[in-house]
Amino acid sequence: MANKNNIVIVFDFDKTIIDVDSDNWVVDELGFTDLFNQLLPTMPWNSLMNRMMKELYVHGKTIEEIKQVLRRVPIHPRVIPAIKSAHALGCELRIVSDANTLFIETIIEHLGISELFSEINTNPGLVDEQGRLRISPYHDFTKSSHGCSRCPPNMCKGLIIERIQASLPKEGEKMKMIYLGDGPGDYCPSLGLKAEDYMMPRKNFPAWDLISQNPMLVKATVRDWTDGEAMERILMETINQIISLEDKEKQLSSENCKISVGIVHEPMLPLALQVPLKLVK
Repeated sequence: MANKNNIVIVFDFDKTIIDVDSDNWVVDELGFTDLFNQLLPTMPWNSLMNRMMKELYVHGKTIEEIKQVLRRVPIHPRVIPAIKSAHALGCELRIVSDANTLFIETIIEHLGISELFSEINTNPGLVDEQGRLRISPYHDFTKSSHGCSRCPPNMCKGLIIERIQASLPKEGEKMKMIYLGDGPGDYCPSLGLKAEDYMMPRKNFPAWDLISQNPMLVKATVRDWTDGEAMERILMETINQIISLEDKEKQLSSENCKISVGIVHEPMLPLALQVPLKLVK
């Protein structure tokens, strides 16, 4: 990998890295769509997915069967090259997703990109002793609220972005963030990005729609994309633009330093004392 640059790229997962929603994909592929739709109005999404994992277990579906479904999830052929290129250029890559650890880890391990991400922020998905997948909320809303009215009770991505921003080095050159996402939950973090950052919402998806209603609320530069091919092109253009600007700033700073060092100042000589002349007769 190239030397680390000053860019952190945060990816949503569903409909951003992969082309579908992983929760819906598993439920649909294993034949539980009707039950899912029946229960959907009765509880939060995260709680519903935990309930669906219980139903899969009761009906004899194994963790391996779930993983087999996940390994054939649709993904645009240019997304993985885009992720690998960003990592090779020295960017730090993270995932912030309302899916769960088992789904995400199974897919990125299958795709061969799990080692490229420094952090995955998502709902815990753990297999218990009986072999049932239990999905817990990232933020335990049964104990307290995260306080954000824009986001689902189990996760505020805006708060996660705030934590990531606070963890970045304060000294030296300023870190820049690129955020890619599609859903309504990706709107909140877009509001917390800074002027030097970039927001990449998927065009005609909920996050893009919300940003379009009042673009002035987002301080970051907004660059939308439609599919994996457009994502790769725009992401590479953005990374290379940031790196190019940083290189120019370093070069200018170096030249200013050389000019400053090259100037020779003559030492100040003390003024001569004025001695009154004596007339010699």
